[in-house]
This record gives sequence, C-alpha cells and structure tokens, in this order.
Amino acid sequence: MGKVDTNVRDLVGMIERGELRLPEMQRRYVWRAPRVRDLIDSLYRGYPSGSILVWETDEEQPSRDLAVTQQSSPFTGHKLLLDGQQRLTSLSAILRGEPVKVRGKKKPIDILFNLDHPEGLGEFTEVESDEDSVLAEDDDADDDNGLFEDEEGEVSVQERLKRATFVVASKSLSAMSYWVSVTEVFKSPSNRHILKRAGVTADDDDRYDRYEARLNRLRRIAEYPYTMHVLERKLSYEEVAEIFVRVNSLGVKLRGSDLALAQITARWRNSLKLLEEFQEECEKQWFSFDLGLLVRAMVVFATGQSRFKSVGNIPVARLQEGWEKAKDGLRFAINFLKANAAIDDESLLSSPLFFITIAFLSQKREEHITRSSRSSCSTGSMLPMHAGVTRGVRARRCSMPTWPRSPRAARRQTSPRRSGSSLAASTSRRRTSPARIRRARCSRWCFSR
Repeated sequence: MGKVDTNVRDLVGMIERGELRLPEMQRRYVWRAPRVRDLIDSLYRGYPSGSILVWETDEEQPSRDLAVTQQSSPFTGHKLLLDGQQRLTSLSAILRGEPVKVRGKKKPIDILFNLDHPEGLGEFTEVESDEDSVLAEDDDADDDNGLFEDEEGEVSVQERLKRATFVVASKSLSAMSYWVSVTEVFKSPSNRHILKRAGVTADDDDRYDRYEARLNRLRRIAEYPYTMHVLERKLSYEEVAEIFVRVNSLGVKLRGSDLALAQITARWRNSLKLLEEFQEECEKQWFSFDLGLLVRAMVVFATGQSRFKSVGNIPVARLQEGWEKAKDGLRFAINFLKANAAIDDESLLSSPLFFITIAFLSQKREEHITRSSRSSCSTGSMLPMHAGVTRGVRARRCSMPTWPRSPRAARRQTSPRRSGSSLAASTSRRRTSPARIRRARCSRWCFSR
C-alpha cells in the first residue's frame, strides 16, 4: 500500500475534476451542518482529522458521483474513495460554494466565521445521542447551534455566540458585521471588502491586524495536510470490499455517552471514580449499570432532559448536584422494582432506561430516600425505603408463592450471597431452569394502601 502526502485544495480539485469518485459499496452523504462546522473548526485549529483511503485501479470499476457536482473525466472509475467521503464532500461544498445533493434535493451548507472570536476553545463540541445520526429533511428546523439559554439563565444566547468561532449560518447572524461566510472568504481574492463590511476601514484600527491574521489563518485550511493511503492496483474488487468492511467495522465506535463522559471528566476531576463506586454499590444488589446509563442519569437530573448535546457546557456544580440526585433516584428505582415488580436484576427489563424514568419521577414527587435507607442500600440489606416516604402507602411482607423470573434470578436466590432466602433448588449448578425450581414463599416487600 502506497502513501501520498496531499492537502485539502488538491483533494477538492480531484473531486471537482471527476478524478476521485465513490465505489458502489459506499453509503450516501449523511453529515448534518453541525458536523461540517466542527470539521472546519478542527482544521482551523490544526487538530488531527484522520487520513484518506483510496483505491487506484487499472480497469474501470463500478462507481458513482459524490454528493457535489463533478465534471466528467476519462479516468472515471479508476480512483475510488473508500474512506473520507463525508469529510471531503463537506470541504468541497464549503470551499467551492456548491450545494450537496441529499435524497434528490440540493441543500447548501453555509458556515459562518466569527472575526471577533476569543482566543482558545470557546465552545465545546455537541455530543450526539447513541442513536445513529440521520440527516434531517431540514437542518435549520432543529439545529440551534447548541446555543440555547438554560433553565436558570446562566449563559445567554448572545454570550455564547460571542464565544463561538464557527456556527451554522442563519439570516440573523449573517446580518451581523463580524460574522462572515467561510465560503465567501475562500472565494474572495482579498480580505479588503470583508474587513470593510466589518467596519474596519483603516490600517490603524486596532482590530485590523487581528482580523486580517484570522482570515489568513482560515484560508490556510486549504493547505491542511492529509495523508492519502493508496491500495495496490492488483487487488480485486472483492478484496477491496473486504478492506472497506474491516475499516468501517473493526474499530470500536464511541457512543454518545462515552464522548459525554470524556467532556465531564475533563472538567470534573475524579468524577469517573465516583461513577465506578456507585456501580460497585449497585452490583452488590445484583444490578449491573453501564457507565453510559449513569452518565445519562446525571445529565437528566442536571438539565431536566436526556440529550448529551451540550453536556460540555453544563456547569460542574450542576453536574455534581445532578449526580447526587441521580444516585438517590436510582436507589429508589432499584428498591421500587424489587419490591413491586419482583425485578431481581436489570436483565428482566426491556430497557435499562426504566430505571432513570422511575428515578426521575420519584425525585420530582419528593420521594427522597432517608439516611437509614441509604446506608442499608450500601450494606446490602436493601430494606424498602418507601415506608414512611410515600404518602398513604405502607410496606408489608408478601406471603404469596412466587417463581424466579429467570435462570439468572434463580441462581442468585440459591447463591451463598443470598443465604437468607428460603428458596430450595433441586437443580444442578450447571443448568438452573425456573420450571425445575420448587415454589417458595416470597421474601420481598410489597405495598398496599
């Protein structure tokens, strides 16, 4: 496999001339405007952004155009882009001012640059949810650039706009003098008319040198270096397809919760240790919570919603307060499900998000756990915290016969860890089935009015 050092301008030129096309195996263009904005911001700051993988062949192969306009070329089908389609399509659309074709429609991508942005990293990247990102029919309908005012009004929209370097274009922002179109900068031969529109008309203006340097730095994105890996010509289409599958599937894709956790731990030191300690506490009660679930619970209690979009901008104090409430709520949810639904472990639920729902509802209704219940949860007794907490509800021990709900639950009821259980099993350790376990009296707590 060969390696070629190139840059953004050369790669965009290859796309425009039709020299670089897509193989049939490639998916369509799916990036939304905020992803393009973040790419431009990364290149502007000189951050790494991966490499490019190309297959160059002697024979013409089945191919198709990228989502931007391409010229016809006699080399069509001889140089195919295997990795880097989303990045290069986005850069080609921005530098050339071309719309992208999505589902048969042409949609422009316009990113604005803040001439007066602060030095350093002003805003954090918005984290997408764990679900796959799908290009919306109208990006402007649901894209707020992550610039919203929180519940307590701690940071206004205008204040966050001043801290942003790049945003997705809107009519109101485009009318402001210090916001300029990135595409306009690349298509303009000089900075004079851009500075004039920003109100900088004289060389002795203290903003002149700063704005001029930033515009030149933005233009240098076209010189951003990329390493292009070129597969050998002798490879067959089937071998290249296998390489394509491995490149896109063998790597572990980070979930939204993983990225959100990275942003939280970067600002709240030792927070990961707190999450892991609570994980161990719940594991003692036979409930295994993924770190992603705990992060989402923290965000829910800190913000009142479950999206990770702007977790990097949530104040640390609110995250800490939300985490304490999340722990109380999750303890309540564990006890509630064990006592009322005979749920002995999370595998009996169709989704672990039920825990967050019950936890959030309990805290909204001020059904906080008492100190004694907290200590009992940590020591493993799991006595019901509901007695004396939920209005009009009293706890009693159920006397109805019950069956373990799953082989996993059955093994737990017969394990030495649950020595207080009255259940006797007549099965071997290698195979435990609920149908072969004798009936026993329920030792759980139930509720009645």
